[in-house]
Amino acid sequence: MTPAEQNVFLSKWHAEAMRYMDNAQETLKRAGRDGSQYVDEKYVKTACGTAYNGVLVAIDAWLKFKEVPEPNKKKQRKSIWYYTDAIAAINHKMGSTMRIAYDILHLAGYYDGILSVKAIEGGFDAAYEIIERIKPENPVDVPETRGDRIKRAFNKMMISLAVMFRF
Repeated sequence: MTPAEQNVFLSKWHAEAMRYMDNAQETLKRAGRDGSQYVDEKYVKTACGTAYNGVLVAIDAWLKFKEVPEPNKKKQRKSIWYYTDAIAAINHKMGSTMRIAYDILHLAGYYDGILSVKAIEGGFDAAYEIIERIKPENPVDVPETRGDRIKRAFNKMMISLAVMFRF
């Protein structure tokens, strides 16, 4: 890849990962706070799941950029072991940050529904640290495709419905 192509590639995936994080922050605001705890577990779980997916978008782009082969899609899906092994082979510190994001956002936040503001903030900090790794030196605006606009509008509509009917 030429430097210009790398810049476009990283700009696209960095913007996508940040979109996930923006959505997660919006959802987390709906959870409400009572001191050091969030109030509504459903919104916390949704926000943590969305933030973790943003981390996976960033990690997938980073691994593709580093030319790490993906597992055979027909026989094996990507697991946390795939991610931690692949990342640790390249950058041990990033592997440890990935593990923090996984433990807090995916396990404690999404599955267990932990409501601690400090814990969730720690998970979000780890997520942002990972996403910053794929931020290009010279970001470029990647034009939004028609499909991306439709997807974004559909996501907003689904979030509005979920809030309206409290799914």
